[in-house]
Amino acid sequence: MRHLKKGKKFGRKTGQRKAFMKHLATNLVRHEKITTTETRAKELRPFVERLVTHGKKSGVSSVRLLLTFLPKKEALKMREVIAPRYASRMGGYTRIIKHAAKRKGDAAGTATIEFV
Repeated sequence: MRHLKKGKKFGRKTGQRKAFMKHLATNLVRHEKITTTETRAKELRPFVERLVTHGKKSGVSSVRLLLTFLPKKEALKMREVIAPRYASRMGGYTRIIKHAAKRKGDAAGTATIEFV
């Protein structure tokens, strides 16, 4: 039974899955907009929104938390550029826009995830 087991596995083991999400989050912070599959975008949204919330907080512990999930350059960008934009916002920092076009290889639905 899968009671209280949330999240997709993407056919990967735990370490691979964590690295995959960190890589997607890094690309989203770096480019502020990425196109991926709908499922990946939906899994990435809460991950990145937690990072923005940590970036909004002041303190050494929040910076260290960002550094565990993002490379130094992207963590600083999150802290100094992205998080201050949402200082007065209580949540909902990202938006997912679904595309009609399917991915060519496996006909997976594509979507764009971007910061609001």
